[in-house]
Amino acid sequence: MKPDSGVRRVAIACGGTGGHVFPGLAVAHALAARGIEVVLFVSPKDIDRRSLHGRAAGFRVECLPMVGLTRGNLPLFLRALWRGYRVSLGIFSEWLPDAVLGMGGFTSAGPILAGWRRGAFCCFHESNAVPGRANRWLARLADAGFVGFSSTAGRFPVRRIWVTGTPVRTEFRTANREAACAALGLDPVRPVLLVMGGSQGARGVNQLVVAAVPGLADRFPTLQFCHLTGVSDQEAVRTAYASAGVPALVQPFSDRMDQLMTAATVAVSRSGASSLAELAAVRLPAVLIPYPDATDDHQRLNAEVFASAGAARILDQVTAGPGDLVSALTDLLADPHLRDSMRDALSELDAPDAAERIADGIERRGHSAGEGPERKPRPPAADGRAGRTVARRHLEEVS
Repeated sequence: MKPDSGVRRVAIACGGTGGHVFPGLAVAHALAARGIEVVLFVSPKDIDRRSLHGRAAGFRVECLPMVGLTRGNLPLFLRALWRGYRVSLGIFSEWLPDAVLGMGGFTSAGPILAGWRRGAFCCFHESNAVPGRANRWLARLADAGFVGFSSTAGRFPVRRIWVTGTPVRTEFRTANREAACAALGLDPVRPVLLVMGGSQGARGVNQLVVAAVPGLADRFPTLQFCHLTGVSDQEAVRTAYASAGVPALVQPFSDRMDQLMTAATVAVSRSGASSLAELAAVRLPAVLIPYPDATDDHQRLNAEVFASAGAARILDQVTAGPGDLVSALTDLLADPHLRDSMRDALSELDAPDAAERIADGIERRGHSAGEGPERKPRPPAADGRAGRTVARRHLEEVS
């Protein structure tokens, strides 16, 4: 019988983007299956609401204020961060977690800092090849960390790092192509190109693909197009397909990415770590177009991991033209042996047990099998002047 870990309650901070919410949900379900109570902390963004819709049954969900850190908005950012910390601290005063897991992004800051003040086991997950700003800062408070890529492990000042991969929802592993095509109104005999720019769309990807559509339709007249545009570009993209005389399924966002990716033959995609993990889970060959303005160029570094393994092709958004995209997609669509080779490479990058491995690490409180739990001493809870001073100092260090 598995020994009792003593972990009964876990808070997961996973708001801000689908790339944080969906992996956090996967871990939440893995923990719940072990009888552990989970609270999810998310942001007020619409993407969080849409991502959680129909998937958060059985979990308590708390919404925290969140403002992204950009040039010139530091005071606003710090005020939102401080409010998130105080809200988290209040929740933890009546629902004390044994562990707090941050999935990246500054929505994680308030719960991690509050968990640290309350003496909880604090940990984070970093899905990208290069750590994000929030995780670089929060790592100083963490007892352990989980990373998606082995190359990321040495970038954190944390002694206990588990290389787990990035969690993917179970529906990506159970979908059937014929059923997915039927649900989407697609012909399973004809090839399908899926275009996706991440959970909020990508204008650069949209413009490049739309310019390439006539060439692709000319070379592959039976090709079916599914294009996720983001809210702002939906009408412009739909109009462009209509003007080219090419039928297409155009949507701003889909809450059934498992169906779309299972139905697809090839994808054009940004290279956020969560999207890459989903591509690997369904073995979907792709042309990756990293977001050129991503912090620390992390999307390009993510894409290079896949490209160097033979699991994807890369195009530079700044230098690539429509002809480059047509050429890259022609290679993939016309050569089934190349697609098979890429699927084999994708299988090597897949981490089907990522959520379970993170759950294991939380239950072991960062220790490998056979080690006993360790609780780091914490200062008193931030209820007085000294506590407020310490917490404010941590928040100010973000800048």
